[in-house]
Amino acid sequence: MDSTKEEKQVVSRKRVTDHGEVYTAKREVNAMLDLVKQETERIESRFLEPACGTGNFLAEVLNRKLRVVENRYGKNQLEYERYSVIAVSSIYGIDILEDNIVKCRNRLFDIFNERYGNLYKEAAKEECVKAIKYILEKNIIWGNALDLKTVGKNLQPIVFSEWSPVNGSMFKRRDFTFHGLLNHAAIKELPLFSDLGDDVFIPKPMKEYPLIYFLRVADVEEQ
Repeated sequence: MDSTKEEKQVVSRKRVTDHGEVYTAKREVNAMLDLVKQETERIESRFLEPACGTGNFLAEVLNRKLRVVENRYGKNQLEYERYSVIAVSSIYGIDILEDNIVKCRNRLFDIFNERYGNLYKEAAKEECVKAIKYILEKNIIWGNALDLKTVGKNLQPIVFSEWSPVNGSMFKRRDFTFHGLLNHAAIKELPLFSDLGDDVFIPKPMKEYPLIYFLRVADVEEQ
């Protein structure tokens, strides 16, 4: 590894030693994602990166999804917003380092916000921006994927939200523990939040929320 490449892929040797933190370069990210290219371009296909760092993989997945959204729905702002929310809500990440989580959330938000602003300029809606920020806060989690718990003073089981479009512009949110989803996936040999149909067993959610308009997902009261 030459020094230039090392600077790009390693923040510090201490972080490598303590946390095994080495970033994957963009060329390698694209090569790996091209192996599942069809899924990276399916708007609703869910991706989880259990050691997401600052989001090298997740950023490219979101870029690919949003290109599809723009090509299909860019001429209809409401449809673009709805499918952009679906695209963002399909991306999940965990990292043990808090600064990585902050950077990852901001990076994914900036990717959306730049595209959205460029397309609709003054017509861009604050409620859409708010919805995207809220979903990223829920989907990109400061936690430890090995012990399945959050990191910080108040350790809790990692919880992921499943966001499902219902009846066009309505969304259904259900919260699941990461532990429960992993057990289900291992037993059934299925992906997390399997969308293979009604006959597939899904673990019981720890909480369900009422249907809500997709641009108002951030307005829900959490108790």
